[in-house]
Amino acid sequence: MSELVEMYTDGACRGNPGKGGWGVLLRYGDAEKTLHGGEEMTTNNRMELTAVIKGLEALNKSCQIKITTDSKYVLTGITEWMANWKKRNWRTANKKPVLNVELWQKLDELVVQHEIEWEWVKGHSGHPENEIADQLANQGIDEL
Repeated sequence: MSELVEMYTDGACRGNPGKGGWGVLLRYGDAEKTLHGGEEMTTNNRMELTAVIKGLEALNKSCQIKITTDSKYVLTGITEWMANWKKRNWRTANKKPVLNVELWQKLDELVVQHEIEWEWVKGHSGHPENEIADQLANQGIDEL
């Protein structure tokens, strides 16, 4: 695989549910690209998932990626829960439908195309790239 793509993602919501936004900072060598968007009525978890999906959709070939998120929901979902959800036909351990299933299924389609390392960072802790992703997510809300 080629040089590492670094991806920093964040989601934000004003009210939960409420107006939401997502932001992505992509870095490949010296090149950087930012993405952001928003939805009128959504949740924080949906925006966190959407940020990762939009970041992966922006890549036009299979890559080695390090994805940094402050969402334990996204990180735990993709690294621990998803395998069992799929075995149970997208149901949780207590047989309830998985929340945000269409986003999880989209993410599942995208992650298999890449070699991904996941990293969690504490949100709003001064991590420079996470702060940029947070600003982009809020910009997504502001532009609604």
